[in-house]
Amino acid sequence: MTDPIQFTDTSPRFGLPFLRPGQSQKECFVNLAHVLSDFLHHPAVQAEAGTPPADPVDGDLWLVASGAAGEWGMHDGELAGWNGSEWLFIAPQEGMQVFDRAAGQLRLYRGGWHSPLPPAQVNGGAAPDIELRAAFTSLVEALGEAGIFPVTQ
Repeated sequence: MTDPIQFTDTSPRFGLPFLRPGQSQKECFVNLAHVLSDFLHHPAVQAEAGTPPADPVDGDLWLVASGAAGEWGMHDGELAGWNGSEWLFIAPQEGMQVFDRAAGQLRLYRGGWHSPLPPAQVNGGAAPDIELRAAFTSLVEALGEAGIFPVTQ
């Protein structure tokens, strides 16, 4: 005899709700899945913050800072999306990227959120070769933080 079909309640990566056969109030689950999908397709956060904005705009997505308070407490490092009436929280997945509008750069989740620092400028001072090597090293490190180059330990 074959095994019966096993249904899970949510998708494995982001917890998007699945419908079940004969389920009532399907529109609630479908609408939630659409809202979460809307936040996750080409995600761009307003900024990183520890408290919710006073007047959030429907569709805004924020990166919850470490040590967050209020409604965002206990959601450090998660994405907080305002759906017009409440905050929805999305746990980041390894390799996820978001665009930080306030910083004007991509952020990469790799065991925590990372964003590259700009490389040091070469001044052509007393030891330009040493300065150039240091600038090149910091550039390679920044490309690693951005997920462009692999990070070596």
